[in-house]
Amino acid sequence: MEVTMDPLFLAWSYFRRRKLQQCSDICSKILQDNPYDQAAWSLKTRALTEMVYIDEVEVDQEGIAEMMLDESSIAQVARPGTSLRLPGTSQGGGPTPAVRPMTQSGRPITGFVRPSTQSGRPGTMEQAIKTPRTASTARPVTSASGRFIRLGTASMLTNPDGPFINLSRLNLAKYSQKPNLSRTLFEFIFHHENDVKNVSVALICYKANWFALHCKIVYYSCNTNFIFLVQALDLAAQATEHAQFKDWWWKVQLGKCYYRQVTLKHSQCFSSTFLTFNQVYQRLDQPITALNLFKQGLDHFPGEVTLLTGIARIHEEMNNISSATEYYKDVLKQDNTHVEAIACIGSNHFYTDQPEIALRFYRRLLQMGVYNCQLYNNLGLCCFYAQQYDMTLSSFERAMALVANDEEQADVWYNIGQVAVGIGDLTLAYQCFKLALAFNNDHAEAYNNLAVLELRKGRIEQSKAFLQTAESLAPHMYEPHFNLSILSEKIGDLQSSYTAAQKSEDAFPEHVDTQQLLKQLRQHFAVL
Repeated sequence: MEVTMDPLFLAWSYFRRRKLQQCSDICSKILQDNPYDQAAWSLKTRALTEMVYIDEVEVDQEGIAEMMLDESSIAQVARPGTSLRLPGTSQGGGPTPAVRPMTQSGRPITGFVRPSTQSGRPGTMEQAIKTPRTASTARPVTSASGRFIRLGTASMLTNPDGPFINLSRLNLAKYSQKPNLSRTLFEFIFHHENDVKNVSVALICYKANWFALHCKIVYYSCNTNFIFLVQALDLAAQATEHAQFKDWWWKVQLGKCYYRQVTLKHSQCFSSTFLTFNQVYQRLDQPITALNLFKQGLDHFPGEVTLLTGIARIHEEMNNISSATEYYKDVLKQDNTHVEAIACIGSNHFYTDQPEIALRFYRRLLQMGVYNCQLYNNLGLCCFYAQQYDMTLSSFERAMALVANDEEQADVWYNIGQVAVGIGDLTLAYQCFKLALAFNNDHAEAYNNLAVLELRKGRIEQSKAFLQTAESLAPHMYEPHFNLSILSEKIGDLQSSYTAAQKSEDAFPEHVDTQQLLKQLRQHFAVL
């Protein structure tokens, strides 16, 4: 006699094993036989939510509208070291552009790609449009809400006949009185449907006893995004006798709703967790307050990895690399398999002339199972500068076999060209930089190095054209400006030389050669 497993138990087993689509299919069959089965309904809701779930703490992107039309910023001209818009200079402990490459926002390139590490906070609309979303795409972050809107379209794919839950017909006041279903429904609406308005209404119903008064205040003080809160007053009156206002989880979720609506002042009142609260202060451009909040969290949760990582990230964004490295080391004391901490510490050792130590960290990542093009690329550079030449080319060969797009291919060829320059094979270096441009025509570093090689061959016009191209592609780099200034000075074009030197000084004010060149040009102009 064949014994069949209970379908609901089988669906729960699939859910625990992360086979979410199979879990959803079984729950759909159960609901076809019994549409009022709350257990199957709740489990399918959780499965659909997990399919599109995104960690709100780790993934946070600011679009052009949020950055350029920011009304929540406390001070437009902040003191040095107190704002993410004005990262610290090398005098505050950060590396100079001569040691470590910089992004367009003026921060050093991190050892671990995170959202917004490429863009930062651009100062002009032109710079915001030019700044890519991540290291693998050139498209800027046009809107932070676009990602949520695109994910929300997944709701129409769960059922051929339409959405799984018709939100417009739900009685949210009734569901808010059922704790077993209300949380599941909230996560489904928030993550899967991305309907922040309905989520907020559900939360208001749950906390109506206190929130009825607050809605009147919000109506007069907030923007048009919160007018719907007044419409929720009728629902709030129905749920008054059921409101408890003792559940911290609901306070956090309401804070998330306000944060996604970019109403930061009100999200402060509800974000009870340190991680979510920290995002508010970072968006308000108050990194010092965010650091103090993290340290308060460490008093309650000593050694918490996520809090230590958050402190390290803020120090890194403020160009305080030494402090960031210390906190990353504290992270490794608590979790010695933390990939971000290992990568950032290894990157810092590489740029502080310690490639042998950096090699140990990258080898640790390899032992942990991290297997990608970027890792072998870094291993190749570390092996070369640590004088382990037998492993250099083999690492680059592995990196070449693991490339996922043309941008990665260009970076590998560029680094091989750097190795060729180091060993004195300028012909190989010239070919490698040409290949880098063949795969990525916007590679400013390759244009700059090709210009230097062309100048060594005596091709002045070709060299000048490459430098001007690099200058337009990467205005935040000082090398193309300085090289163009030197070239213009040699051919007698002193005005162009002076203009390029000024741009070099803006990109790297502490560059001694640029300052000496400007001094010579000013003396020459004074004589004329």
